[in-house]
Amino acid sequence: MPTLTVGLDIAKNVFQVHGVDRHGKTVIQRKLRRPDVLKFFAKLESSLIGIEACHGSHYWARELTLLGHTVRLLPTQYVKPFLVGGKNDANDAAAICAAVTRPGIHFVAIKSAQQQSLQSVHRMRERLIQERTAKSNQIRSMFAEEGVVFPVGISQLRNGVVALVNDPDARITSVLRRLGSMYLEQLEALQQWLDKLAAELAEVFKRNEACQRLATVPGIGPVIATAIVSSVGDPAQFKNGRQFAAWLGLTPMQRSSGGKTKLGGITKRGDTYLRTLFVQGARAVMHFVKRHDDRHSRWIKAVMQRRHVSVAAIALANKTARIAWAILTSNDSFRVA
Repeated sequence: MPTLTVGLDIAKNVFQVHGVDRHGKTVIQRKLRRPDVLKFFAKLESSLIGIEACHGSHYWARELTLLGHTVRLLPTQYVKPFLVGGKNDANDAAAICAAVTRPGIHFVAIKSAQQQSLQSVHRMRERLIQERTAKSNQIRSMFAEEGVVFPVGISQLRNGVVALVNDPDARITSVLRRLGSMYLEQLEALQQWLDKLAAELAEVFKRNEACQRLATVPGIGPVIATAIVSSVGDPAQFKNGRQFAAWLGLTPMQRSSGGKTKLGGITKRGDTYLRTLFVQGARAVMHFVKRHDDRHSRWIKAVMQRRHVSVAAIALANKTARIAWAILTSNDSFRVA
């Protein structure tokens, strides 16, 4: 272990450094401007540096690692218990410094620049889908005020708006007709962006061997495979598949006490976007499971017979997550027995 332990509280322009020696004595306590951070640590001896996992933390972790330091990213919830006094930059850095050496802390794996870029594609895709849903709900409510109700689905809504806007005899106001035209323009722009992002993900999927192996699992396609690769920095950080499923929030929440085990719904921790993709993939597999008769499909059918369809979907998503972890760590593909 390095003789110096440093807590680095990062920000937009002003950074706070708190360092202690192996005896716990404070030896560094200073404030740095952004241009001076790398210059300072380039002159510092190799140290153990703790940083809260937040915006920009992976960049600084990569840069400081290149300078010869050992960097660990800490989840925010693990730092807060070590905060002493009021919340300010100096106390935050001291809390990070105290937390980074504690046993039992699950650190965040440092992502590469390529992984973060791929994750940014997924984040933009997620935002565009949310915007499309919000615009669609808004235009539905506007037309409903004049007695026009559209069937469920984006395509049904688009076709209905097109028919009304182009029908001169439609009993809608001129203002609503213009709003419908504006909605169609926005929907077309959003769809063009989504198509470009889909093409970007498809290109990454073709080039990435890990994505190809993940796609052999039922319920995992190019979108989910690239999302896994972008989110999971190092699969070896998880001891087993169950720990990976727990990281995704797909395991039951415990409320156990006095030797009595009580399990509730899933914890819903971790990446909501990735967990949602796993559940959606599980529902897609369940929809077509009657067409197959392999061992995996028989297990799904058995779960669906004895449990509610939503519970079965979560169980299948959990199983899929475990299989995905096994594939990433073993460099193998999924084979149906």
